[in-house]
Amino acid sequence: MADRAGEGRAQPVKALMRNDLKQSDLTATGSPLRRYWRVFATFARNSIIRDMSFRSDFILQSITSVSWAVMNYVLFKLIYRFTTSIGPDTGWQENEFFVFLGTVWVINGSIQLLFMGNFDEFSDLIRTGGLDFALLKPIDTQFLISFPRMNWSQVPNIVLGILLVVTSMNAMWSDSSKGAWFTWWTVPAYVFFVGCGITIMYSVMISLASTSIWLGRNQNLYDFWFYITNFYRYPMEIYQRGSLGWALWGTFTFVIPILVVSNVPARVLANPLGGPWNAWEWSLVGLTLAMTLASLILSRLVFRSALNSYRSASS
Repeated sequence: MADRAGEGRAQPVKALMRNDLKQSDLTATGSPLRRYWRVFATFARNSIIRDMSFRSDFILQSITSVSWAVMNYVLFKLIYRFTTSIGPDTGWQENEFFVFLGTVWVINGSIQLLFMGNFDEFSDLIRTGGLDFALLKPIDTQFLISFPRMNWSQVPNIVLGILLVVTSMNAMWSDSSKGAWFTWWTVPAYVFFVGCGITIMYSVMISLASTSIWLGRNQNLYDFWFYITNFYRYPMEIYQRGSLGWALWGTFTFVIPILVVSNVPARVLANPLGGPWNAWEWSLVGLTLAMTLASLILSRLVFRSALNSYRSASS
């Protein structure tokens, strides 16, 4: 079973595009949004069918994902036995930080679920000529290579993140002084900024994957992913110490804006410093909106530029 599962994971994305996607989905009448939604739903359905064909592998991947999350949680529970907050005067006390941690799990799990595996295989599409198939389809190429295979084993991690956020918020809600932060717009704003964070990370990942067209093969995508996610797994205040810390904070806030990915949505719920937001916190909201739009536009330009350099594997 394990060998068969490995073969399933190694299946080129071009096979999904050729065999699993019906022509009627690509040429369906109606609004473009409806047509793209039908294609996305087809990808999701085929991915579930494939994962359920190798249940043992799916269960093992899910257990591995959940185990990592549990160990991460236990680590910070131990840390909070010896401190009251992450960083002096940051406001990230135990419940506030676990709202942050749950948010990171939700964002990480969503990225791994939706598109991380597809970008990792993008260089194989180029090397084997599978990208030619995508270019011939009557649908946007970037969309087609972004979502053909979804990793449903990441769903338990997303659920755990949501549960951690809810339980931590409930603990904060029991404190009357902290419960006053919660308003009618808090949850919609949180969901919106989680979406912004996922969008920013999507833009970073597809820009990196696009370099495979110029470089021929990009084997370091997961390494890069691991390194940058290490930075946004912590509140940005911990970097605001010393020259190196400030350099990292500036780079990952304004150049590669991954710190706003998790910090802004977590702040919407946890509001670690309490009271009304100050000018800096509101500016973070504006920065997130600007960076989301800018990263989408820039990643699109990078992808289109790389695609213009593609000359087919048979050339």
